[in-house]
Amino acid sequence: MVRFLVPLGIFVALAAFFVIGLQKDPTLIPSPLLDQQLPAFSMQSLDDEPVPVDHTALAGRPTLLNVWGSWCYNCRVEHDFLMQLSRNDVIDIYGLNWNDAREDARGWLRQFGNPYVASGHDIDGRVAIDFGVYGAPETFLVDGNGTIVHKHIGPLSPDVWLADFVPRLAALDRAVSQ
Repeated sequence: MVRFLVPLGIFVALAAFFVIGLQKDPTLIPSPLLDQQLPAFSMQSLDDEPVPVDHTALAGRPTLLNVWGSWCYNCRVEHDFLMQLSRNDVIDIYGLNWNDAREDARGWLRQFGNPYVASGHDIDGRVAIDFGVYGAPETFLVDGNGTIVHKHIGPLSPDVWLADFVPRLAALDRAVSQ
């Protein structure tokens, strides 16, 4: 009898873990960087600007740091929305061009538009590793003190923006005005 109960118990336990796992949102991967200061970083600008893209550029006001690549299908999916945010001057957006050939990335921005104040070129992936990047696209919301207050994995859309970013930006505005 025990010989049948042990496999049945194991099966029930695995089934429970499976059901719980299916109910979780895969974009809600916890980040150890939440509520932490930005890692210190410096990348050469994708446009070869003499000033590198670094952590100091993201200080002083809320900003987004968007991880993207020309090879990334979902980066193309979110790109029109990033362009809309940029055109409407909602928030400064900085890019972290990850694991990409410089000319491919430049061509992609020429073709689809450039929503970024500046985009750093992270060809060796060291900056992405420091940020705990799982894949592209990922977007970090950084407050004016250089603290990461939110990380979104996957493409940004109007629905994601309204649900995840707008309330956090409003809370940042309230905190600044108090």
